[in-house]
Order: sequence, then structure tokens, then C-alpha cells
Amino acid sequence: MVEHTDDGVEAAGDAGGADDGVTEVLDRPLPEGIRRRVVALVAEAFGGLTVTELPPQLRQYARFTPSRRAKFAGNAMAAAVESDAVFRQRISARLREVGSELVQALDAGAPPAAADPEDVAAMAFVLRPAGWVKLVTAGGEEAQRASAERADEEARRELQELREELAAARSEARTEADRVRSELAAARKEAESLQRKLRSAVSDVRRGEAALRKAQAELESVRSEAAAEKAAAQGETRRVKARLAEAEAALEASRRAVREGRSVEDMRLRLLLDTVLDAAQGLRRELALPPASVHPADTVDAVRPGTMTPKDIATRALSETDPALLDQLLALPQAHVVVDGYNVTKTGYPTMPLDKQRLRLLGGLAMLAAQTGAEVTCVFDGAELAAPVLLAPPRGVRVLFSKPGVTADELIRQLVRAEPPGRPVVVVSTDREVADGVAKAGARPVASALLLKRLART
Repeated sequence: MVEHTDDGVEAAGDAGGADDGVTEVLDRPLPEGIRRRVVALVAEAFGGLTVTELPPQLRQYARFTPSRRAKFAGNAMAAAVESDAVFRQRISARLREVGSELVQALDAGAPPAAADPEDVAAMAFVLRPAGWVKLVTAGGEEAQRASAERADEEARRELQELREELAAARSEARTEADRVRSELAAARKEAESLQRKLRSAVSDVRRGEAALRKAQAELESVRSEAAAEKAAAQGETRRVKARLAEAEAALEASRRAVREGRSVEDMRLRLLLDTVLDAAQGLRRELALPPASVHPADTVDAVRPGTMTPKDIATRALSETDPALLDQLLALPQAHVVVDGYNVTKTGYPTMPLDKQRLRLLGGLAMLAAQTGAEVTCVFDGAELAAPVLLAPPRGVRVLFSKPGVTADELIRQLVRAEPPGRPVVVVSTDREVADGVAKAGARPVASALLLKRLART
């Protein structure tokens, strides 16, 4: 007869006929292999139970797949099967419902001889048929024997590998010994050659020492001769100094004579200068030359705003100079100021965007050109710009961008070389390479900080 408890679980005496381990107790822990198979059986049968039929600690794994359930709840399921008889009966009932041959054979008390001992032991541990302790013990012993056999086989295989490695090591050692012996013989031959060279070198050193002693004797002779020549030279020097004093006295007398006749020469020079100026004015009227409308900088091949893509260049700051220098240079007649644009903007306001930097600098240069009347050219680097620059050059300022493959520094040097010798050209840049290059071409370099101070006053 089947009796039901309050939670719907069948009491002992169900269809399996097992005593659920009441009279039999396993006196040793489950071997690891059998334990893994017990967890796998419970994980498979786990899904057939409702949440209320599960122990509280296993309810959170109810929706897991069997593989994830075995991975994350293996220890909890093994402990529940071991200690919770009701849960074990429910799992046994699910396994009996499946009706595998192994379950039927265990319930019949005759496990199949061809079955895996670990599978038999795991199923017996869960179903708890009569004599299950013996089945679990026998399965564990069989698993241990199989494990020992596998260990013996691995040990024999490892021993064979070690023997092969030893033989290879011995062969390699013999080869290495032969190589060392051959190298030793070669080293001995080399040592003998070095000894012969050493003896030859010692002989050369001795000959060199003899030559050195001879050279020292010759040096002493030369020193004595030099001392005699030095004494003679000192006497000659004294005579030359006396003659120089006489020449200086004669020069002073001639200077006095020149100063006395200088007024006449000044008059002649002024007359000659007036003649040249009058001749130049007459020649200008004769040739009817128009005023210059094109400047040399307009002939330099460069990129105008809107036709090429400029990009900022790196700067190297130099020390500032006297602030009054730029005003003096701008006061020169026909002065041409060439500005290294990005060099100035990155010195004065580097945090602003490039377009804002250009607009601010060009606005200041326009005011400077209007105040001083100087020719102003601003050069920007355009070698790597990604888009054209839409920029209307301000009045009185020429704006140029360098062509692809040409840096702003080279464009500045071209502008300087295009000017005629003698025209005052001022290049504003703190780049030392630019300053040195334009100075060699006859221009006057000025630090960027100087221009920034001048623009701040406008």
C-alpha cells in the first residue's frame, strides 16, 4: 500500500522496493568519478521536479540546463542526495520513470556485467536498492583499479619517453664533446699563432723604443736651435717696434694734414651728390617711369587664400629682443615685413582654433600696415590642409600659403631672395632655422614676441 505525506511525497515502500539506505550505510566517501556521475544523474532528473518539490537551496537552479546545473549546483545536489531522503526518493522516482535497463537491472538485484562499474555505483547510490553499499564499494574499487592501471600505463609511457630523451641527450652530449674538442684544437692553433704575433710585436716595440730615443735626441737638438732662433726673433721684434713707433708718428702728422683740408673735400662731395640727385630726377622725367604697381613678392610662386589647404607648423620660441627695434625697422623707407603666420599665432594665442588665429593676426597686421605704410606679407604653411581656406585678405596685407611639398619656411626664403639688394626686409619668426637663413640673404630677423607686443599697442 502507498502512503502519502502532507507535501505529496510517497513514503518508503514504493514501487522500487528499496529501503532507501535505512539499514545500509556507506562507510567511506564517494570516489570522485562516481560522485561526478551521481551529479550528472541528479542534474538530468532535476528538470522533472516542480519548484516546490526541490530543497530550498536548489530551487534557484530550477531553470538551468542540466550541464549548467551540474556546473554551478554540483556540490549542493550531491549533498542533498546524501542527506535529504525525500529529495533522493523523488530523484529515484524520476529515474525509474525513464525505465532504463540499468535501473530495471538494479531493481531486480542483478546489475548487467557489461555495464560501467562507475555507472552502476552512481545509479545504486541514488536508487538505494538492496545491497547498494556493496555496489558502490565495488564500483569505487573498480574505478581505483582502472585509475591505477591508467597511472601505471602513463608511468610506463613516461619512463619510455624519459629513456628516449636520455638517449638523445647522450647522443647530443657526444656530439657536443666532439665539437668542443675540435674547438679546443682550433683554439690551441690560434694561441700558437698569437704567441708568434706577440713575439713579433715585442720585437717591433723594441725597435720603436730605439727609434724614440733617437727622435728625442733630435728633438733636443731642434729645441736648442729654436731657442737661438727665438732670441734672434726677439731682437728683430724690438727693431720692428721702433720702426712702428716712427710710422705711427708720421701717420698722426698726416691725419692732422687731412683734417685741415677736409672742409674742401666735404664741399666737393656735396656738390657731387647734388649733381647725381639732379641727374636722377632728370632721368626719371625723361623716361616717364610710372610708379611701381607690382612688388617683387608678387612674383613668387605661392598659393593664395581659397586655392590651397594650409596647416599650422611647429614653432621653437627664442628669446625676445629690444621692443624698440621693430619700430625702428618699420620706419625705414620702402620696408617689407614678411610674417611667419603660424609661428606668431602659436606664440601669442596657441589655444585658439587655427581660423581664429589667422583672423586675429591678419586684423592686427592690417592696422600695422595702415599706420606705418610698410609692405606686409603674411605666410602660412599649406602643405597638409584638408580643405580650402575661404579668406579675404585684409587691406594692405598680402596673404600667401605654401604649395604642396613646400614649407612656409622655404616660401619665406624665396620672398627674401626675390627682393633687390639694399631694400630693408624684416622677417618675423622665432624659428632659428628661418632666422639664420634669411639673415644670410640680407634680411633682418625679428622675434615673434616683438610683433605681438607691437600689435598689442595698435
